[in-house]
Amino acid sequence: MYLLCLFALLSAHPGNVDSARLHALEKHYQRARTLKAVFYQRYSDGNGPGTAESGTVYFSRPGRMRWDYESPEQKVFLVDGKNVWFYVPADRTASRAKLNESSDWRTPLALLTGKADLSHLCRTIEASHVDPAAGNKPGEPAPLPAGMIFHCEPRSSSPTDGGAPSEITFEADASDRLVRIVIHEPGNVETEFRFGNWEENLPIPEATFHFAPPPGVAIVDEATLAGGLR
Repeated sequence: MYLLCLFALLSAHPGNVDSARLHALEKHYQRARTLKAVFYQRYSDGNGPGTAESGTVYFSRPGRMRWDYESPEQKVFLVDGKNVWFYVPADRTASRAKLNESSDWRTPLALLTGKADLSHLCRTIEASHVDPAAGNKPGEPAPLPAGMIFHCEPRSSSPTDGGAPSEITFEADASDRLVRIVIHEPGNVETEFRFGNWEENLPIPEATFHFAPPPGVAIVDEATLAGGLR
């Protein structure tokens, strides 16, 4: 994610991966220097319906991104290439962590700008076709178009990587755009990201990827931002 590292990993583990669709997805994002999309995020711990948030996300090479959460509460999650920032205006506090110390699952999405390396994340990847007849759960967005699903089996966790999920799913639609990522963790914990209205190579102000704390906002340095928005 952009997805160049994912493509390299899939090439190294061909398995049942649809190479034609994979190359189409690769070419789709190779041209992009900047990206913008709307997103929907859902978190569930296996007890009840969970929580949902939405907003707008921006990506820029090399390895920068900004998540502007707009509903139900304003938040900012920003990766400037060196640091990871998390800011909730209502709290008057901004958290900061070094990029290589953050285990938040939005951070690997910086691959969309070619910064991260999924070969350190996935042991194997397999592919399957999306079932267009499959329905969604109540309250979720409308069913996605027919496309491809890439199933990532993460490598075993280590004492320094903050743990590893049991599976990560990447989904591309019929137009070979990334539309969904689901992180499955032990204990039925699941985090889902959905993307829509992708725009490529649009001018995005440089200031978008720099965080300037507003007056009166305290900065807290943290070793990790894992679970910061849960």
